[in-house]
Amino acid sequence: MSYDQIAQVLRKLQSRYGWNPIMEGEFIIGVQLDGQSVTLEPGGQFELSGAPVETIHQTCAEVNSHLYQVKTICEELGTGFLGLGFDPKWRIDDIPVMPKGRYALMKKYMPTVGTMGLDMMFRTCTVQVNLDFGSEKDMIEKFRVGLALQPIANALFASSPFKEGKPTGLLSGRGWVWTDVDKARSGGLPFVFEDNMSFERYVDYAENVPMYFVYRDGKYINALGQSWKAFMKGQLPALPGEYPTMDDWANHLTTIFPEVRLKKFLEMRGADGGPWRMICALSALWVGLIYEDQAQRESLALVSDWTAEEREYLRVEVPKYGMRTPFRGSTIQSIAKQVVAIAKGGLERRGHDEVGFLKQLEIIADTGLNQADHLLELYNTKWQRSVDPVYREMMY
Repeated sequence: MSYDQIAQVLRKLQSRYGWNPIMEGEFIIGVQLDGQSVTLEPGGQFELSGAPVETIHQTCAEVNSHLYQVKTICEELGTGFLGLGFDPKWRIDDIPVMPKGRYALMKKYMPTVGTMGLDMMFRTCTVQVNLDFGSEKDMIEKFRVGLALQPIANALFASSPFKEGKPTGLLSGRGWVWTDVDKARSGGLPFVFEDNMSFERYVDYAENVPMYFVYRDGKYINALGQSWKAFMKGQLPALPGEYPTMDDWANHLTTIFPEVRLKKFLEMRGADGGPWRMICALSALWVGLIYEDQAQRESLALVSDWTAEEREYLRVEVPKYGMRTPFRGSTIQSIAKQVVAIAKGGLERRGHDEVGFLKQLEIIADTGLNQADHLLELYNTKWQRSVDPVYREMMY
């Protein structure tokens, strides 16, 4: 889809359903309504950022409403939305760049710091879950569980085995991309597991991540590779004599891409995009693991003796082998079964009748076959080695 086609969808969300436009200059780049927003990622990926809610039922209702609206509009326009972790067919050069100033800067910078940054920008799609915390101690525990278990989420949700019309040999092409995007701002954050982890320690880390830009008067000022600490001293080459605002800090935090990202909440970032039932399942997984005290203790105990080397091993190997990734004399499948069981117990004790959202994950954990495995089976049999049918199979 071109930007003009995507803009039509945003304009119809505005005119038909009452969303308010988000503009950058003359371009509509998103819409917002009642604490929710729909924004554009670099290659035209739609991102729904939901409002804070209390239960998975509310999250799922929000997603249902969004998908109903965009599906209705797209059927009229002869287009659709695909739930996958990686674009199965198009080359980077085939994909239009959305008209957001920060993306132009990132496109220029990414190839200087890693080999797959442009893939990340233009060809990947993830589903994320944002979770609150009650204290610094609670944040640290949730952060550690989240970082250690992101590869398990990747194994459960992998849905990106294709690239440019062919299998890649990977199950999560999206997960693999993140192994070489920009090591200064991505990865598994080993310091989170150290005894001196705190809010302040994360701020120290973020201050040392090279900057992308400063946003002033509706424009993105190029600050690629420059130092936040210099900005704090009024010595930023891009804006000499100026000091950062809290909005500048909030913007800087959005340019950091670890497997779990800390803001005023924690973002779980390790799952491939997928069909509707898997979107709700991801919320159920993380809520079950760390939104109930006993489940959080059990999750923390499960990963407490994993070494930094083991966590990094899983981050790199799971995108290749999924549930079959060897680990401690067995495979990740055995860990996935434990993780889903802990989440199920947490949801049961929460008492909101949310356990049903885990059903698909229980099947994946029990069989050891994720969405990518099934797509590859279809490719090699029913689809006669063509990726084209995936557009119908995985369309919302």
